[in-house]
Amino acid sequence: MSRRLRRAAALVSGAALALPALPTAAAERPLWELGLGVGALRLPHYRGADQSHAWLLPVPYLVYRGEIFKADRDGARAVLVETDRFDFDLSAGAGAPTRSEDNDARRGMDDLAPTFELGPNLNWTLSRGTGWKLDLRAPLRAAFTLESKPRAIGWVATPNVNLDLPDVGNSGWNLGMLAGPVFGSRRYNAYFYDVPEADATPGRPAYRARAGYGGLQFVAALSRRFDRSWAGLFVKFDSLHGARYGDSPLLRQREHLSFGIAYSWIFATSSAQVSTRD
Repeated sequence: MSRRLRRAAALVSGAALALPALPTAAAERPLWELGLGVGALRLPHYRGADQSHAWLLPVPYLVYRGEIFKADRDGARAVLVETDRFDFDLSAGAGAPTRSEDNDARRGMDDLAPTFELGPNLNWTLSRGTGWKLDLRAPLRAAFTLESKPRAIGWVATPNVNLDLPDVGNSGWNLGMLAGPVFGSRRYNAYFYDVPEADATPGRPAYRARAGYGGLQFVAALSRRFDRSWAGLFVKFDSLHGARYGDSPLLRQREHLSFGIAYSWIFATSSAQVSTRD
């Protein structure tokens, strides 16, 4: 896979997985759906960077509603345990790349490759009512680089509280919001915030990041399924105040916004139907 394709895949996957789940009432829906569209994203080079990427990318639309393997608004995952109040699954995530030559803080350092994350995720429904649901989620994922020689770069945990408001005001639009802290292992934080002695400069001293707390994240998302298309948008706010690596010379901005919008045309669906709430 070319570098450009790896970057596109990481960006599209990362943006899609950032959207909170937006369940609706149970209904019969196709086992799978396939489509293609376009998306526009604006993301920081990495959390804490003071520079951003703007991307216009093709957006594949893939939904699979199997009993164990699923690909939907919750991301691609394998459901291991599912009850009325608890779900336990294996979930995946992705992160965008950054070329150091494009980033003032990292100039002369190694590029940040796109990343892939995989690990267990526990969902606990705290409460639900007519038209809303509140969940506590606890994903813990191992992270790897996506490059010719992939590397393990530790783990990241993003426990969060997620509120779903399907069909807001009978508009057909679904609103989801989540908030929670970010924690990373020593190796994970080092990948983004370490400055090796060989890369130190008068304005960028050597630095060794510590494991632990990495700030807070807040995400709000809207989506709607039309007859033969789908539209979605999200806004994400990151706060790195109090992060364990807060004195890294690579952390130049402690608050920033990410956002994106996508529209996909659905051109194929299965004849098989399944009962689902997505």
